[in-house]
Amino acid sequence: MSQLSSNAHEGPIVLVDGICHLCQGITKFLIKWDRNGRLRFASLQSDAGQRLLAEGGMPLDSYSSFVLIEDGRYYTRSKAALRLARLLPFPWPLWYGLIVIPPFIRDAVYDIVARNRYRWFGKDDACMIPTKQIRERFLD
Repeated sequence: MSQLSSNAHEGPIVLVDGICHLCQGITKFLIKWDRNGRLRFASLQSDAGQRLLAEGGMPLDSYSSFVLIEDGRYYTRSKAALRLARLLPFPWPLWYGLIVIPPFIRDAVYDIVARNRYRWFGKDDACMIPTKQIRERFLD
């Protein structure tokens, strides 16, 4: 977890692997359930994503975890996923209860999915292009 150096960003930001089908599906799921439109998105590979990673002192070339930036703090792996669930409407915050599972167990499961996501779900040659309706939710 790192601190965000700039206060220029409002609301939580989710950085995802832009070519991963699983990550694209999760992004669509989050947009659907984030009815207040608080969440902002960028791909890890994009200029905005790379800038935010650099600001947080995060690796610029590792796309094995999505990143949640919330209140200036950077979260990855299972902690990011569980904190993200808390931001959604009921029943999704109930998943946050899994935080009681030790991180080494949660992250081991997360890592198995992350390592196999391209094989299990596929990937694209380029990042997903957001539709006109949701484009304002994505950082440039």
